[in-house]
Amino acid sequence: MTTTEETTRYRVGYAFEPKKVTTFIVTSFVDLANQNGIDLVPIEPTKPLIEQGPFHCVIHKLYGQQWKQQLIEFTSKYPNAVIIDPPEKIEPLHNRLTMLDSVTRINISQPKTSVGIPKQKVVEDGETIEELGLKYPVIAKPLLANGGTTSHEMWVVLNSKGFESVKDQTPLLVQEYVNHGEVVFKVYVVGDHVECVKRRSLADIHITEEEDGEWSGVSILPFSQISNAATVEHESAKVDDAEMPPPKLVAELGRELRKALGLRLFNFDVIRESEGKYAVIDINYFPGFAKLPHFEQIFTDFLLDQCKSKCN
Repeated sequence: MTTTEETTRYRVGYAFEPKKVTTFIVTSFVDLANQNGIDLVPIEPTKPLIEQGPFHCVIHKLYGQQWKQQLIEFTSKYPNAVIIDPPEKIEPLHNRLTMLDSVTRINISQPKTSVGIPKQKVVEDGETIEELGLKYPVIAKPLLANGGTTSHEMWVVLNSKGFESVKDQTPLLVQEYVNHGEVVFKVYVVGDHVECVKRRSLADIHITEEEDGEWSGVSILPFSQISNAATVEHESAKVDDAEMPPPKLVAELGRELRKALGLRLFNFDVIRESEGKYAVIDINYFPGFAKLPHFEQIFTDFLLDQCKSKCN
């Protein structure tokens, strides 16, 4: 392969599950990448990766020891290839307890601003929320966030009666529920590019003593049910009226988390607890970037930067 910029074409291999291919490797992206000297090449996971190269860059969202070994063998033969991202850097995001560790290690320089995480604990078999020092309501989530069928099952638990419904699914991660104006800020990181959008979120929950720890007459709510508790018009108005986090804060958060995680493709969810006080509640590797406006240009620029940084 020539190293002259005018004539170099970059081969970028992609390894995704079929659903990810359908939503991400769209014609508009493939065409723009091609026009800028990037050939997007599908990788067949059932065949040895080392035989499908060479690639200047590999982007992937496959997991497991077999795939990890394939990447090790590939980089031993092609040491200049860029792997986005190393599996060992992605793995902490598959455990909801370690997922947010990086947030506790960063320092934000914005004045009168703090960024943290909700109070959270892992519930093992037989433990109660009270024994862990948490207060209802809480969000209960499976400990593993590996994309499996059960990893997305989450609940808002309002009292001990509600916890009885899910306690047999331990280990669970439980987070104290934080009211946040029914709006979540989703921050997407693609290399140096950081972009924030706002989306409707779970409704605020206010429980009085007279309600005996229940909300709207129930003790536990799946995420989908509480998301629909308010009307679409009401929630849309909340989002429209919500003030975005300061751009400097978003940029710094994205930059610092990228360093702490050692990852280049991820997003994280941020809520505003009060003026100047924010919490990161979730981090996902290689999410649905195609939802971003002009994602084709963002990703084409990113892949060019990655290829040129190692290959020229």
